[in-house]
Amino acid sequence: MSNLVVIAFQDEQTAFELRAALAKMQKEYLIEMEDVVVVTKGDDGKVKLHQAQNLTALGAASGGFWGMLIGMIFLNPLLGAAVGVGAGALSGALTDVGIDDKFMKELGESFQNGCSAIFILVRKATGDKVLEGLSAFHGKGKVIQTSLTKDEEEALRKVIEANPA
Repeated sequence: MSNLVVIAFQDEQTAFELRAALAKMQKEYLIEMEDVVVVTKGDDGKVKLHQAQNLTALGAASGGFWGMLIGMIFLNPLLGAAVGVGAGALSGALTDVGIDDKFMKELGESFQNGCSAIFILVRKATGDKVLEGLSAFHGKGKVIQTSLTKDEEEALRKVIEANPA
């Protein structure tokens, strides 16, 4: 079962830095993330979701391949590829994998302008090593929501927050 962790920051850049640190830890097999999204609220008050994966592009690529393959069967690979790209892009744009976009946008609306948060759906992690890797972010954020156990959440708060509650 995956765990959701949401950490808020007073600026927009720190959430992106944390996402990069988590991606590095994932390459080192210390954490396995199902989804990671940075949500920013600009100075104009607009909430933006910065997804780690562009599902529209992935859908278009896979749709183009399958469309061309099916088009070859019917002796018109270009038409098949074009239809496949369009169908794949549409299905990718309509697909929501991982954390619910509506939930993230609603929570993002409650932020002050110029702030950000990172939403992480963690499949599994080597807790002590991940917390050690997050120590560079001490005092920079606030844990606003998790589905971790009380002990795990408390350990995360100690690493991220300056004065954990």
